[in-house]
Amino acid sequence: MRSDWLRPLGSTGLTVSAVCAGGSGIAGMPAVFGYDVTRQEAVDLVLRVFDSPIKWIDTSNGYGDGESELRIGQALREYGGLPDGFLVATKVDARGKDYSSARVRASVAESKERLGLDDLPLVYLHDPEFHDFDTMRDAVDTLMQLRADGEIGHVGLAGGNTSELARYLDLGGFEVLLVHNRWSLVDHSAGDLISRAVADGIAVVNAAIYGGGILANPLGSTKYAYREAEAAVLEAVSEMDKACRDHGIDLATAALRHSVDNPDIAGTVVGISKPARVDALVAAVEADLPDDLLNRLGSLLPERQYWVEG
Repeated sequence: MRSDWLRPLGSTGLTVSAVCAGGSGIAGMPAVFGYDVTRQEAVDLVLRVFDSPIKWIDTSNGYGDGESELRIGQALREYGGLPDGFLVATKVDARGKDYSSARVRASVAESKERLGLDDLPLVYLHDPEFHDFDTMRDAVDTLMQLRADGEIGHVGLAGGNTSELARYLDLGGFEVLLVHNRWSLVDHSAGDLISRAVADGIAVVNAAIYGGGILANPLGSTKYAYREAEAAVLEAVSEMDKACRDHGIDLATAALRHSVDNPDIAGTVVGISKPARVDALVAAVEADLPDDLLNRLGSLLPERQYWVEG
């Protein structure tokens, strides 16, 4: 493996791999992803991840109403416990509109029970931008208190809207920032937020690097970040795909490396639903990307007005 495959997760003291297995797709949510994953398929996949160079998995209390955590927990039991050096990161979620202090505590307790883990080394506050900022202070304070009490390890912040995430970082105490759909080959909306986090000593984790699929399957998707992509984005994706194919590289590999090779990004979350994808990801991290291809891809970045937060 490349020398920087294992990396420090900011100042947390945790060590992670450059790629993190995303646990949303294994929850069995066909309405969201357009395909289903059975419980046994999910367990088999997680077991494959455990035996791979990937050293962490990202999940959430709310993925499939807890089904993702339940399936990871079943895999952990079948494996006989956590592999050495492996990290399970999860997130607290509201129940409907309830993001109270009591709900945060309940979310953590539910996650521990489903996963079968007493130790949760990293817990994110998940999607706070969908709730009123002024009413969320109790949720934030409770998560910080759970860390102080030793109920959880480290506290992260996970979401999309960068201006809202910046407001939460202003509160202090967050050690890891996970942002999705805002740093990819065709969108640099999170650039300023990532720089700010790094300057503040906060580890950055990047998710949804394929924009929901278009950068992994450029001929089969027309959406970016859950909405129809602008014509300029579709044109950029098409040109990027052609440039990659001219160099014998697939666009998905370039999209992955755009994140993995960024020194400001500690970990890149990639959703995985099939065991073969594990080996493909590892191979993509090792692939040789010519400088002229990287320069060409950089020149094709759409103008800011076409980004999610343009």
